[in-house]
Amino acid sequence: MKIIVAERIKELMKENGYNQVKLAEKAGVKQNTISAWLHEKKEPSITSLWLLADCFDVDIDYLVGRKNY
Repeated sequence: MKIIVAERIKELMKENGYNQVKLAEKAGVKQNTISAWLHEKKEPSITSLWLLADCFDVDIDYLVGRKNY
């Protein structure tokens, strides 16, 4: 199974009108961390996935590609 976190974050950012700075503020992480996730240099920790799921009001399974909506 391919983990598609970066693709899902980009999609959800676009749907919600977030840029990297706004998402970083909402998720409580640094903007360069968001950038690293989007460029697939790093993957979010489980704690960060929880925060992202809450920011976007989605399941973690959706973020990692285990579910499609």
